[in-house]
Amino acid sequence: MRSATGPLLSIDLDEQTAETESIDDVLDAFVGGRGVGTKLAYDRVPFDADPLGSENRLTFAAGPLQTARTSFTGRMNCTGLSPLTDGILSSNAGGFLSRNAVATGYSAVEIAGESDELLIVHVSDTGVGFEPVPELAGAAVSAVSEHVVGRGLDASHVACIGPAGENLVRFASIMTSESRTFGRGGLGAVLGSKNVKAITFSGDSAPETEFPAVASDIHRDAAESDHVMKRQGTASLTEFASQVGALPTHYYSELEFEGSDGISGDRVEEKKFRKGTCSACAFACKLPTRDEASGLETEGPEFETVMAFGSNCGIDEITSVMKSNDLCDELGMDTISCGATVAAYLESEDAFGDAELVHALVEKIARREGMGDVLAEGIDRIHDELGVENWSSKGMPFAAHDGRALNGQGLAFATSNRGADHLYGGLYTYEYPLVEKSEALDPEGMAGKPEKLVASENHNALLDSAICCKFSRTVLTDKRLATLLDAEYERLLETGARIVALERRFNNERGFDRSDDDLPYELPGFEDALDEYYRLRDWNPDGTVP
Repeated sequence: MRSATGPLLSIDLDEQTAETESIDDVLDAFVGGRGVGTKLAYDRVPFDADPLGSENRLTFAAGPLQTARTSFTGRMNCTGLSPLTDGILSSNAGGFLSRNAVATGYSAVEIAGESDELLIVHVSDTGVGFEPVPELAGAAVSAVSEHVVGRGLDASHVACIGPAGENLVRFASIMTSESRTFGRGGLGAVLGSKNVKAITFSGDSAPETEFPAVASDIHRDAAESDHVMKRQGTASLTEFASQVGALPTHYYSELEFEGSDGISGDRVEEKKFRKGTCSACAFACKLPTRDEASGLETEGPEFETVMAFGSNCGIDEITSVMKSNDLCDELGMDTISCGATVAAYLESEDAFGDAELVHALVEKIARREGMGDVLAEGIDRIHDELGVENWSSKGMPFAAHDGRALNGQGLAFATSNRGADHLYGGLYTYEYPLVEKSEALDPEGMAGKPEKLVASENHNALLDSAICCKFSRTVLTDKRLATLLDAEYERLLETGARIVALERRFNNERGFDRSDDDLPYELPGFEDALDEYYRLRDWNPDGTVP
């Protein structure tokens, strides 16, 4: 089985030192990316560590596919304890960072300890540098990119935080290429707790790897595809999701939005002014957008952001959503969690549709000013204070593709080790459906859902370790993936299952069990489906791993 190559670089912020060690056994067993990050965290982070304490570690890891020049491979993984969910969490970002990280010659870079002063850590194939940057305290993401230009780098070499990360907002992001995001779960706050403003990656030591001809076939098919995402990104789903009653609206109280046309994929496409992509990818589904009237430029919004700052906040105007998206990118926050938290406040104040208030709250959250200091803690911790329902699972606010309409996705939200995230299990693709009719599932009920969910979670864990974009599903068949990774597909799924189980076991050690695999609404057959899910995974009936 093909895996990432190179040693682990472990950086000690307390002593400002770095050392390397071989992790070939970990790479062989867990491929790269999320798998390697999870195994290293399991072995090296104390089970009782505080996510915002010095014992937590952040691990950046690429996968074997980042040495291939083929589409859908411009991604990189980051793993650590989440200050939002209190469990282990992996997040991956697109853009151009991963190729620069691979060029350092390391398979993974681990950040441990805590600095006494605000730093940029420079990682290259010639060593590690520690640059004090007190002048960047409170700086926005674009300012960090401007700062590193003087060192011969640019935004594609940088993983950084904005004010939200420094202020330990529990859903702060780590940003790269200014608008690409290690989004869900608050890993930006972990970097902030370590007093690290940014990490840069550079070098000329990428391993030379030969891939089979299928890599070229994937790249060609990505280039020739006429998929709607090339024009509208995931925002193309907005009106459809509303029509089938799966679009969270007015802080999850409704599932259809009468203003969906104003925030639809068509509206996003009207604002798109050029093509955008990730490293080496011919699919080019990114969305550089511009509002001519105001001069606002951003990237996106994608569907989840459209839901979070559009329908869920009662906003039916795409330029307002674009501004919310841009603010989150500049300040360094996950748009889904931030939008959901803002929507919770709008619910408490009966203020849905107030775009100016939405934008003001985003800034206040990032800087922990006034009510923003409360909202920065996230819905799970503040819903009682606001007097609203707790629309989160394991502390993470729900993404779109609502489980009340797509019941299998509801089960997927509940079982996800990183909380209510749509990409962990991803059953919504089968229930809309966004796949061939032969693969489709009835959105109602739980028939056949546990078995499909187990397979989907295992497959996604493998993709996050390889690392390959989830949007590759129309091009990257199971057979092609197996060929790229030089292994039987069933063996790859077994690897994915091991990763999911290791995450679950880590969370078990932190007190997670069946009671955390919950939803704020009832679904028919849910408890029986959960029993079946545990049985299929050979886990205990209480949701723990033997």
